[in-house]
Amino acid sequence: MNKEILIERLKSLGFKEYESKVLIVLLGGSPMSASEIAKEAKIIRNSIYDILKSFVEKGYCNEIETNTILNYQIIDPAIILDKIASDYRKNFNHKLLSLNETFGELQQIYKSESTKTEGPDKNIQLIRGFNKHRVARYLELVNSSVKEILGMYSPRRVVVEELSRDAQRFIKDGGIIRSIYQLSDDKEMNNELIAACELFQKGGEQVRLARFKLPNISVFDSENVFINLSADKNVPKHKQADLIIKNTDYAGHMKDLFNTYWEKAVTLEDYKKEKN
Repeated sequence: MNKEILIERLKSLGFKEYESKVLIVLLGGSPMSASEIAKEAKIIRNSIYDILKSFVEKGYCNEIETNTILNYQIIDPAIILDKIASDYRKNFNHKLLSLNETFGELQQIYKSESTKTEGPDKNIQLIRGFNKHRVARYLELVNSSVKEILGMYSPRRVVVEELSRDAQRFIKDGGIIRSIYQLSDDKEMNNELIAACELFQKGGEQVRLARFKLPNISVFDSENVFINLSADKNVPKHKQADLIIKNTDYAGHMKDLFNTYWEKAVTLEDYKKEKN
């Protein structure tokens, strides 16, 4: 391979330019004096001694004493690779440990701040961005709930696998989930919805179906309300948004709205009978 390319690749791995040139010269394998290495590497002679001293300390080459001068000889490159890889791993593990410790402290600050008394401006949160980030906030509300989750979902509202798992855990711990799913004009989509709802119902969720249009609203423990503001599939992902309202009075109104729609909606069993 071209020496210039090798030098650039060594530099990308953390070697300095002069160190790269010296290492390539040493790879010839023969014992050489400092002056011979400097001459062949075409570097300033005063720089060679610090580089060779560093290589000896790191175990990249051996220092060989003779009757007249010191010679230097490279060790097996496979051993050098092992040493460098070991240093990389130690450095990475140190940074990873520091990262975990730092973010552990940041998490404590976050929890501490979030438990403080919140003003009116903090009781309403607008969440913009891609779907996975907004779903994560929804799951936070699911996981922080202990009593009841009420949800109304339009046909375009996707029930993710993580939510299904968390819902099962919530029900197992004694929580109640009641959900109303809006039917669509698409027969295939409705069949898929019915199949999914049957699974949810087997898992303990109380399910009803609506032939009328529903808002995408969920109420958690009669305290928090999650509203999807971008039900329109034509809205670009980066412009989609959700609203979280932390207000017991408002949550109570939304619960009343849910109960009204719940009475108007039909059970899975009644829907199947009507279809037949």
